[in-house]
Amino acid sequence: MINIELFKNTISEKGKSIKDVYVFLNIDSSTLYRKMIGESDFYREEIKKICELLEIEDPKPIFFDS
Repeated sequence: MINIELFKNTISEKGKSIKDVYVFLNIDSSTLYRKMIGESDFYREEIKKICELLEIEDPKPIFFDS
């Protein structure tokens, strides 16, 4: 399950916005929000792209929070 607060904080720390993320992924804003609240899952390729955009070295704390 995604750690939403850490995800949002990381976006902010990198000087990006939620819009930057969904535009970069080429998905609709509602799709991103569904993924963030757990109604849908992030695809592996999406996680890789987000890590690239936000310069995340270890996605586990954000995307695989227990």
